[in-house]
Parts: sequence; structure tokens; C-alpha cells
Amino acid sequence: MTSTAVVVGASLAGTNAARTLRLEGHEGEIIVLDPDLRAQYDRPPLSKEFLAGNLDPERIMLQAAKEDLGLDVRLGTRATALDLIERRLSTQHLDGTLEFLHYDCLVIATGASARRLPDTAGVAGVHVVRTVDDSLSLRADLEAGPRRVVVIGAGFIGGEVAATCRGRGLEVTLVEAMPVPLERALGAAMGEVCARVHIDHGVDVRLGTGVERLETTHADGHERVVGVHLTDGTFVEADVVVVGIGVTVNTGWLEGSGLTLDDGIVCDDTLLAAPGVVAAGDIARYHSRRFDRSFRIEHWEHAIAGGEAAARRLLAEQRGEAPTVFDPVPWFWSDQYDRKIQLSGRPEATDIARVVHGSVDEFRFVTMYGREGRLVGVLGMNRPRHVIQLRGLIEEGASFDDACARAESM
Repeated sequence: MTSTAVVVGASLAGTNAARTLRLEGHEGEIIVLDPDLRAQYDRPPLSKEFLAGNLDPERIMLQAAKEDLGLDVRLGTRATALDLIERRLSTQHLDGTLEFLHYDCLVIATGASARRLPDTAGVAGVHVVRTVDDSLSLRADLEAGPRRVVVIGAGFIGGEVAATCRGRGLEVTLVEAMPVPLERALGAAMGEVCARVHIDHGVDVRLGTGVERLETTHADGHERVVGVHLTDGTFVEADVVVVGIGVTVNTGWLEGSGLTLDDGIVCDDTLLAAPGVVAAGDIARYHSRRFDRSFRIEHWEHAIAGGEAAARRLLAEQRGEAPTVFDPVPWFWSDQYDRKIQLSGRPEATDIARVVHGSVDEFRFVTMYGREGRLVGVLGMNRPRHVIQLRGLIEEGASFDDACARAESM
């Protein structure tokens, strides 16, 4: 256990992988790399409490980053290439210095980057929310008192940003290209409920329309956004535009490495991507026996579990032990206004959705999702206790009808 472990990526998955390696027996050097000079922070508050100005950067530092684990953490250092045969990483520091790192085992947790609208780089007032610096920049614009904020994309991040902006008393337009927000994740009926939450809080929700182009003006030598032209022919004035249209996984540096890349790093069901190499967090694509699907999961709890599981996979390989299959039930939450949305499992738009508790009109309910007779998801709005209890039924492989009956009796 005195070999060198390298962890590429110092956010939630990577930090927890490094922590697990150290606490569970790796006595050798553990080097952690990340191009972000802050890196080891929690992302969920960036679109909520942190964006609202209720938290400082120190308050969202990962707890694991504060422990004395004897890690060699090198922030401001980017991995640029991987040689699987030589077990060697090429890296570049912010000052341009190049360096080779040899490893015995490797965790890749480079995550994803926010997608941006074309030709918007450097345009003042246009933001994404993925890093602390992103959130701080947007927060500064919101504190300047814009007349209107346009949020492009009504997924969970877009919804949280819209809610935070309304909480600041700002006028908000929420634009979504799909006819229903979150339809792919929650189905049409539940997506419509989420849209109504925003409408009830005074958000101007525009569905089924995309962005044609931004309107900008030049002042003091800078280009600044002043509005958004939508594909339905309408125009919305905007001092601030927030783009929440998903992410792109950070695998470009791995092209030609020999790893299998397909919207992430393709792993087996133990998170092994190649001998001595595992992936964790947003970037890991693995096959779930439970759901009979291969997918990536971009959830907070999943990043913790994946980082820990990836580290244990390497330790098992070093010890000659049988690896453990990685197949947890995904779980996610989103706080918007006074609503807490929780989703457990992996539902799809075509699944059967049945409200088994509460009322969608009051925005307090539980919905169960079924596929081929099995329970595959539980959605709750302001029903945290129910979701936590019913989550276990997915782990048990309960039938949809039995699960609904049990939920209705709660």
C-alpha cells in the first residue's frame, strides 16, 4: 500500500476518493490535482444559499478538505493527457509549467463543465453557474439590481436560480425549449406541476421556445447583454442572462488515451475503466443491474458514494480481493422557494406515474414511477419523510402495485 495514487479532480467525488484511500489503508503518496484554485467546495449552494448571499466561500468548503489526511493537493494544475501503458499523466500548471506524473493507481473525477450559448464569451451580464467564481460573478450582477433576469433552461439548476432571483425580489423570465420542464426526468404531468410552482411565484415562464440570439450593446469598451430574442419571435429585455442548459463532461484530455469514452468514461459495474484506473462522479458511465441501463449520475450523494466506491475498487485490486458492484439507488433534492423536491430512483418520461399521497394542487405530494411492473422512482414535493421511507422499496425491487399500496397507506 506504499504505491502512488493520483486523483484527478478535487471536487466532491475526487476528494472523497482520496479520503477513502487514505482512511482505508493506502499508506503511500496520494496526489490530488485540479485546475480550480478553490476546487474543494460544495456545489449545491452555488445556485441557492450562496447565490442568495447567505454564505461565504469558506462556509461551503468540503469537510473532508479540512481533515489532515497527508494528501499532496495541487490546485491550479490541469491533467492534459493520459498514457495507460506507462501509467503516466501529463499535467500543466497555471503558470504554464509542464510536468509528468507517474502513478500506480488512478482516480479520474474531472466532472463536467456548464454548456454555454455560442458567441457569448466575454459578454457582460451572461452567466453560467458551475463554480464558486461563476456564482460570485452572478451574485455581483444580481446585487446591482437588474430590471429583469432571464434564465435559459428550466431544469433543476435553472429552476433554483429563478427561485433565488425571485427571492431577491427581481423580475424573472424562465425560458425552456421543451413544451414541459423536466419532462425527461419527471414525465409531462410532474413537469407541469414544477412549472406551476414558478408561475405561482410570479415568474414569467416561456415554454416550447428557444434562444435565437442575444441582443447586446457596447458601452465603455465592453459588450453587455440587453435582451434575448426567442425562436417564437418574441423579445425579452434582460440585464442579466443565466444559462442553465446542461453540462459537457470533461473528457477531452482523455482522447487517444485508450479509455472508452461515450458521454463520460465507460466503466464496468465496479467503476473500473482500465487496469489500475477508476472513474467517479459526473464523469463515470457504468451499467446498473438494478435499472438495466448504462448511465451517468450528476447528483451530490452519488458523487460521494462513487468516490468512495472507486477508491475501494482500487484497494480491492491491490489486495487481490473480489470487487464490489456499484449500483446504488440515485437520490437527489432541489430547494425552490418554500418547496423541497426530492427524487429517488431513475424514472423516465415514458414510465407510469401515479400520485399516491397528498395533492399536486397544494404542491405537497408523492408520486411513484413504474416500469414493466417494477417501482423505479419516487418523487416528493414537501414530503421528505415519505421519500426517504419509500426509497427502500426501490432497493428491495418492489413491484409497482405493491409499492403504491404501501405508499397510499402511509
